[in-house]
Amino acid sequence: MARILVIDDNDTMREGIAHTVRRLGHDVETAASGRDGLAAFERQPADFVISDLKMEGMDGIEVLKAIRERDAEAMLMIVTGFGTIEAAVNAMKLGAFDFISKPFPPEVLRLKVKTALDVLEQRRRQEKLERQNEILREEVEQRYRPAPGTPAAADLGLVGQSRGIRQVLETVKRVAAADSTVYVYGESGTGKELVARALHLHSRRADGPFIKVNCGALAETLLESELFGHEKGAFTHAIKRKLGRFELADGGTLFLDEIGDVSPSIQLKLLRVLQERTFERVGGEDTIKVDVRVVSATNKDLRKLVDEGRFREDLFYRLNIIPLTLPPLRERPEDVGPLAQHFVEKLRERAGSQARGFSPAALDALRAWSWPGNVRELENAVEHALVFCDGDLVEVAHLPPQITGAPAADPLPMPSEDRPLPDILDDLERRLILRAYDQAAGVKTECARLLGIKTSALYYKLEKYGIGQVGADVD
Repeated sequence: MARILVIDDNDTMREGIAHTVRRLGHDVETAASGRDGLAAFERQPADFVISDLKMEGMDGIEVLKAIRERDAEAMLMIVTGFGTIEAAVNAMKLGAFDFISKPFPPEVLRLKVKTALDVLEQRRRQEKLERQNEILREEVEQRYRPAPGTPAAADLGLVGQSRGIRQVLETVKRVAAADSTVYVYGESGTGKELVARALHLHSRRADGPFIKVNCGALAETLLESELFGHEKGAFTHAIKRKLGRFELADGGTLFLDEIGDVSPSIQLKLLRVLQERTFERVGGEDTIKVDVRVVSATNKDLRKLVDEGRFREDLFYRLNIIPLTLPPLRERPEDVGPLAQHFVEKLRERAGSQARGFSPAALDALRAWSWPGNVRELENAVEHALVFCDGDLVEVAHLPPQITGAPAADPLPMPSEDRPLPDILDDLERRLILRAYDQAAGVKTECARLLGIKTSALYYKLEKYGIGQVGADVD
């Protein structure tokens, strides 16, 4: 059902148009003058406006110009009388979608309204696709396909053979087919997003979108707009309507990462969406209904946050319908070898390495490490080793110093004639940005958050140091 505004100072014509359009099942508002129509549009923009051309005071052309100033994409049809075709053509040049000449039969009006709304629907679909593509461009899309020969949970891209990972695999298999809300708990780097994607790919929603939101990376006002979207003019710099990620995830899965970081007001709005599957965009009045499966994740103890009054208990129970806990890597050392081999297959080409595996001593060193950064740290360690490995096997000497116990190079060399202080500071800044970029898996908003700088500043520094360009990320 669309919202249609009919503007005409002739009572009979106005009510006749409104009656015909209402019979199509649309919500119709009427206005008896151009100024009243403009005021109605400002209160709540209509999907389609039908305005008479000749009216006392503010005529149809003035209405068209005023509405287009407020919304450059507004769709408006002009109703013209006999002998005013030239004026109708002029209206089309000014941005009117169509015109209809009086007198006209109801079926012609119905056809023109249907055509306009079909075009509007196509525009919205295109807008949605462009927004989804924008999100995909912002994130570095990771491949979750397992390497050939990886054991156990490889069919879901969850690599390992420990009892803990087998239990996760079994839960994912059982839960994926349902539409229940899933809550994933685990330390940073354990693979919570991997589980969320596996749930999506093995659900009936697999052909729908998978949309991710890092709730801890955005301020409250930005997060609200990111989740629910906003209307044009809802706040400063809101120059056009923006679709939120709930809307973009319609028919698919929405992954709310770092859910424990959201503010109380956002928690309340999330509760409503989970209960009713409806919401309004920021600055909007239209209620939007979505069909979304929500998977949330955090490395925080939500139960403890509830007890401390920092997280809503009712929202906790809404999220915690299917809880799933990911064990840290230190509790499943038998998975280190298969995971390391998986990352060799995944990263070998990017690192420009010929290595096919690890020496027994290198595997022993990997298994002996406690992996405080979990699977993400292991992936980074394997990439480090591949960069420095010249042969077929990764040796202990190729592993990062913190794993082997080897002394690291002095990160703070004294300035000299060959290396003045500005050059040394630039080098240190580049290394820190590379580390954060690696840890954020190339997601720039997350990288900026880790560094504590604005995203715009990060883009400048990435360009300055050539980070993110082909062949430039290896230090």
